[in-house]
Amino acid sequence: MDGAEPGWSEFAVAMAGAAAALAGLIIVAMSVNIDRILKAPSVAARSLSAIGALVLAVASSCLILIPHQPLWALGLEVLAGAAVVWVLWGFAVRDARADARPGMPALPRVVYLALPPAVFTVGGVLLVLVGGAGVAWVAAGAILSVIVGVMMAWIALVEILR
Repeated sequence: MDGAEPGWSEFAVAMAGAAAALAGLIIVAMSVNIDRILKAPSVAARSLSAIGALVLAVASSCLILIPHQPLWALGLEVLAGAAVVWVLWGFAVRDARADARPGMPALPRVVYLALPPAVFTVGGVLLVLVGGAGVAWVAAGAILSVIVGVMMAWIALVEILR
């Protein structure tokens, strides 16, 4: 089968717009509190990881819309994007460890950021190996990216001021 099932196009259009808007919000939130964020390097790295996941949500949503694209090709594209987000997550882990303080362990501050690339990775693998079942996983990765993006926007706007 070429391309995602027809019902996915409406989801992909909505998700691309929502994820792009949220990525912009995080960037604006960071610019408002840039002095405080630079004093807490792990916040900048976590924000970058969240923005990366949102960009992957936008990109994968747009890729789903390409007509007649084989699902295995979509899977490879999603896997390439997930690899980039995993690298960004690695930076977030590194900076969270370097920025660790007593009573504030690094892992809980970054584990939620691993959820979107993990789900995108599963979706990409399924698209390559099985086909259509992977689209739902890619959609779930996009939804998780939005959830993580909202959490990160809150941290960059509010929590950083505490």
